[in-house]
Amino acid sequence: MLLGHSRSIWLNFTGGKSAAAGLGVLLAMSWPVGLGAAAAFGFVLAMTRIVSLNSMLAALTAIVLVCAVEHPLPYRLLVIGGGLYVIIRHRANIQRLLAGTEPRLVRNGQGTKAEAQV
Repeated sequence: MLLGHSRSIWLNFTGGKSAAAGLGVLLAMSWPVGLGAAAAFGFVLAMTRIVSLNSMLAALTAIVLVCAVEHPLPYRLLVIGGGLYVIIRHRANIQRLLAGTEPRLVRNGQGTKAEAQV
């Protein structure tokens, strides 16, 4: 599922970073872990307004939660592999975060949009 989202055959093997698809898999597989990851995403997003940072944080939270709660080994391995895959897909975002140029969400009069920091 995650590979199909990020490497779609219909989009010449391009696509997203699999964070949303990963959340869907988590919610279907273990809703407490999925809700924990979504809560971490939302809470920190309210403070930082950096979506990519929160996607990676949610992936790490899912890994910690699936290891902390009693789950079968295949579930744990899937979440660990999927979480690491999401983080790897954010390589360019990590570079921008380190450089201080990653866009943040800002509120304007007509909704929310991403804007680069200056």
